[in-house]
Amino acid sequence: MKTLFKLLAVQVLVLLVTGSLQAQEKVSAVNPLQAYYEVKDALISSDASLAGTKATAFMNAIKANGKTNASKALRDKILFDAGHIEESKDIEHQRDHFTSLSIDFYALVKAVKLNDKPVYYAYCPMKKSYWLSDSEGIKNPYYGNKMLTCGKVTEVLK
Repeated sequence: MKTLFKLLAVQVLVLLVTGSLQAQEKVSAVNPLQAYYEVKDALISSDASLAGTKATAFMNAIKANGKTNASKALRDKILFDAGHIEESKDIEHQRDHFTSLSIDFYALVKAVKLNDKPVYYAYCPMKKSYWLSDSEGIKNPYYGNKMLTCGKVTEVLK
C-alpha cells in the first residue's frame, strides 16, 4: 500500500513539474512586439486598467527575451516607461509614457530584429508622437476614438 502511495505521489509531482515548465515556456515565449501591440490596443480603447495589465505582460516579455539585453540602456528606459503605464490609472499619463516607450522600443526592434512580419511605424501629427503597429491601417493610441484615424505610416520595418 505504501508503495502505491509513493508511486502516486511521484506521478503527481511529475505532472506538477511538467505543467509548471510548460507554463514557464509559454510565458517566456511571448514576443515583446506582440505584448507591445496589446498595450497599444488597450490605449486605443482608452482602457487604463487594461493598459496597466498589458504593460505588466510587456515588461515580462522584455525581461524574458534574451535579444532585448543587446542594449541595456534602451531596455531599462523601456521598462521604466512600461512601469509607469503599469502603475498609473490615468490614461493621459499612460499615453505620455507610451510616447517615449514607443521611440525606445522602435530603436530596439530595429536594432535586434524582434519581428518576423512587417512593423509599421506610425506618426501622430497632433501629439507629435510615434507608435508601432502590426497593420498599415491607422488606429491612434494617443486619442482613442476622439481621433482614431489621425496619423500616417512613416516607415515599414521588414
